[in-house]
Amino acid sequence: METLVNRVAESGIITLNLEDYFPGYEISGLDIKEFLFMEMILKEKDFRQALKEKDWSVYQDKIVLIFCSVDAIIPSWAYMLLASYLSEIAVDVYYGSQEEFLKMHYRKSIESIDASEYEDKRVVIKGCGDKPVPAAAYGMMTSALKPYAQSIMFGEPCSTVPVFKRPRKLS
Repeated sequence: METLVNRVAESGIITLNLEDYFPGYEISGLDIKEFLFMEMILKEKDFRQALKEKDWSVYQDKIVLIFCSVDAIIPSWAYMLLASYLSEIAVDVYYGSQEEFLKMHYRKSIESIDASEYEDKRVVIKGCGDKPVPAAAYGMMTSALKPYAQSIMFGEPCSTVPVFKRPRKLS
């Protein structure tokens, strides 16, 4: 009887899954539009009153993304007031879209990695998943690993797309 050998497992390939760096808290949006008069104008008195009446508990232990889905001029102090309400409730407050937040989050996460751990290693950056990992994160990870890794591939260990391969050193 022939013994089956898992060549992928024996190859020494390290798989990195960028979904492992996805934020560990729920992400919730707060659209400033809900506070605008006719979805165009922010009236200070009405805005302050609406903030006092809002149920802020819905943002407890969440990452809150503050944005405005309509074309309106929002004064800087409005963001400051929102921050004053959210700072003790939310895990984090970000001003912009989920895509912008995730790019920033992944940049910080990837910059914190000790890429030298991948010195002379063959690395597969796993593709396809259930979470919305921004395409930019794949490029950031490649840039971080390239000075160290022997090779970088994309996909699954059994079916990869070569991205980078360090030339062999001549002895």
